Amino acid sequence: MDIRKVFAANVRRYREAAGLSQAALADKIGADRAHVSSMERAQQNVTIVTLWHVSEALGVRAAALLEEADGPEAAGAKQRG
Repeated sequence: MDIRKVFAANVRRYREAAGLSQAALADKIGADRAHVSSMERAQQNVTIVTLWHVSEALGVRAAALLEEADGPEAAGAKQRG
C-alpha cells in the first residue's frame, strides 16, 4: 500500500478517536485545516517534522502513523500508554 494512504488513514483514525476536528488538529500542529485535509486524503508528502508534530498532537508514537492497521482495535492498541 502507498505509505501516504497508510499515513492518511492513521491520521484520520487517531484524530477521530481523540475527538478532534481537522481544524483543532491543525491548531495543535501549527498548520491550517486545508493542510490536515490534504494529509488525510494522501495528497501530502509530509516531512519527518510534520510526522512528529502530528504524533505529538494525537498522543501516539510516530511509528504508529506509518503502520498498516490490522483491524479497528489496532488503533487503540498503538496509542502511548
